[in-house]
Amino acid sequence: MSPAHPERNSVVEALDPPGPGPSPVGAPTVVAAGVAARAGGRLLFEGLDATVTAGQFVAVLGPNGAGKSTFLRMLLGLHPPAAGSLTVLGERPGRRNHDIGYLPQRRSFDSSVRIRGVDLVRLGVDGHRWGTPLPLVRRLFDRARFEQEQRHLDDVVARVGATAYGQRAIGEVSGGEQQRLLIAQALVRQPRLLLLDEPLDSLDLPNQQGVAALLQQISADGVTVVIVAHDVNPILGYLDQVIYIVGGRALAGPPETVITTENLSRLYGAPIEVIRTSSGQLVVVGQPDAASFHAH
Repeated sequence: MSPAHPERNSVVEALDPPGPGPSPVGAPTVVAAGVAARAGGRLLFEGLDATVTAGQFVAVLGPNGAGKSTFLRMLLGLHPPAAGSLTVLGERPGRRNHDIGYLPQRRSFDSSVRIRGVDLVRLGVDGHRWGTPLPLVRRLFDRARFEQEQRHLDDVVARVGATAYGQRAIGEVSGGEQQRLLIAQALVRQPRLLLLDEPLDSLDLPNQQGVAALLQQISADGVTVVIVAHDVNPILGYLDQVIYIVGGRALAGPPETVITTENLSRLYGAPIEVIRTSSGQLVVVGQPDAASFHAH
């Protein structure tokens, strides 16, 4: 990493060595009490109260610029709270980054990128080391460790459903397939907390739902999953909690408690209707237009 990006360096350094695996289901992972965030002298939000436990799948929602990505940076210890208290895995943010998998805002790979998907995932294990990874050299000098790492790599690629195309060049696979491989890269170090910034961006509806189902499976294994998302509807049926950050205010809790006509209309300052379908699923309609309101 370039010295011009010290924050990125600090995250990479903290992700060494691999974590011990998921926490017991129900153990507190993120606890926020009266948390506020400022950036550039501007208040982004205040009054965030939330408790996220191990094995939950949580979405952070709200307009562009509201502070969703800033909240993820706060969990990594890269942006201090302006007020309130925040703990991550029982300690102050930044102390347990070796137990966190982090996927920043979605990167796209041009068709000319020839690195294989499995090699991209492998960078989650040894990408922090100097030089170019040379699997053949490592196999010659420490065959047992290499074979153990390879089995783990294969298991993680299979876990995200990418075995069929993992050997292909990353630039040749679809956007949804690329995203699964990037999630595998974040999972390969066995994190207790998985943070993903807009992992569904630019994906079509079937791929959004496919990735959401994958993340729900990961959370069912005890890994806490927190994602930033624009549209709640494609993923609403998979979520355990939502955190809405809108207009300087924050509201967190189970979807059926937070996502109501009254709550969302008050947060957005515009008429928003929440309906329940005949199958019992919640649907948010009448959201403010993203182009004019900068909403999700």
